[in-house]
Amino acid sequence: MKINNRIIGGDSPCYIIAEMSANHGGDIEKAIALIHAAHKAGADAIKLQTYTADTITLDCDKPDFLLPSGNAWEAHRSLYSLYKKAYTPWEWHAPLFKEAKSLGLDIFSSPFDRTAVDLLESLNVPIYKVASPEITDVGLLAYIAKTGKPVILSTGIANYDDIELAVNTLQKHGCSEIAILKCTTAYPTPLTECNLRTIPDLAKSFNCVAGISDHTEGVVAPMTAVALGGKIIEKHFINDNQDESVDAFFSLDSEAFSNMVQNVRDVEQSMGKINYQITESAKKNILAKRSLYFCNSMPVGHVLTENDIRSVRPGFGAHPKYLAKYIGQTLGQAVEFGDRVRCEAVVGKIEE
Repeated sequence: MKINNRIIGGDSPCYIIAEMSANHGGDIEKAIALIHAAHKAGADAIKLQTYTADTITLDCDKPDFLLPSGNAWEAHRSLYSLYKKAYTPWEWHAPLFKEAKSLGLDIFSSPFDRTAVDLLESLNVPIYKVASPEITDVGLLAYIAKTGKPVILSTGIANYDDIELAVNTLQKHGCSEIAILKCTTAYPTPLTECNLRTIPDLAKSFNCVAGISDHTEGVVAPMTAVALGGKIIEKHFINDNQDESVDAFFSLDSEAFSNMVQNVRDVEQSMGKINYQITESAKKNILAKRSLYFCNSMPVGHVLTENDIRSVRPGFGAHPKYLAKYIGQTLGQAVEFGDRVRCEAVVGKIEE
């Protein structure tokens, strides 16, 4: 997958997305500050959500549209009230896109209906994110796919069949670059429900880039996702942990997000590649490796016994696996206590 001119997947570094969501709190200056903070924290991209209350739900007081007791946002009473407070005004999109681009920070969004796609197309968005609840909206998926842009899918409230349908719909309508993020739509998500082993299975099953859209507290889940081969991390982002915006309670503040980015880069470095060779740093510790040494001083003509050679540290002598081959051999030269065992010291030929 390619986002702007950057390759995502393979041996490329993990792509880290700061999700602004509703954390601007209805203040465009705060939204701009979040963009700058995300860039400073090391994010590769900032992501918005493009909807209005009217494009995502109905202004209806029937029970289906009211937030139930125990819901994280129940204080907002209804879906309509919640989204009216949380949405990113459409007139903000152009200045926010301009601000992010001026920093070299990728910016894109999750559209929630066709009009949102049209707005984002007018801003030349490089990629689309499909939010978890929209993964079954095949009409929206088809409309997005027809733009020819890459798509990132979240799977928070989707089963395998839903994911398969979404992928097939996107491909059928022209989308050839798809990434899938393991996600659990719970706020915050318990670690016991992350099931991150799904990440490599998604990559294999759908032959795609895979990663995580994370709603847990802390950074354990993103770190684990990277170790499992995840190539995209999306995490909700706030500038200050004292923020009281709609999604602040499960978002990382700028310091924690910066630490996550650094931890991701450290994990990537430690993952390295498949390599059974002794590294340059390890070679400096050859003293800790065992090898064969003469443990007695002996003259020419001495026949070696088990009491004459030991496998000890350091590792400059013959490999311990040749010990049996030296027993019974005749010395062709005198040796001293502490000399390395080597084939030149004996009369007979030692195949090493």
